[in-house]
Amino acid sequence: MRAVVTRVTRASVSIDGQIHGQIGRGFLVLLGITHNDTEAQAKKLADKICSLRIFEDEEGKMNRGLESVDGALLVVSQFTLYGNCRRGRRPDFLEAARPETAIPLYETFLTLCREKGFPVECGVFGADMKVDSLNDGPLTLILDTDTL
Repeated sequence: MRAVVTRVTRASVSIDGQIHGQIGRGFLVLLGITHNDTEAQAKKLADKICSLRIFEDEEGKMNRGLESVDGALLVVSQFTLYGNCRRGRRPDFLEAARPETAIPLYETFLTLCREKGFPVECGVFGADMKVDSLNDGPLTLILDTDTL
């Protein structure tokens, strides 16, 4: 699994011109799933993301986590995180998991984050979505369960 995590002041996802999910302060998480990902990896990634301390404290140091800023998560499925651009000019997405594999893991990830007590908004898997966000910092991290 791969995730691009951006600290945001606000973020939303719209489908067909209607807001489907939105948050204030928190993390915008773009989540990619590949063929051999498991529930154990979803748990590992959810644990890591939900425990990140990347909000500034009173001294300007990144010491605060989601819980201390009443933060939320907006999670958007993003198969393009497994795009391969090595050959040619058009990426292939052969490493992205098919929906029958990816959807249950995506939903597991959402559930795991909610079980940690955080508000979690999301897009719709496979939908044409428009994501709007106000990056805070900007601060963006790339996490991959192969390297955690």
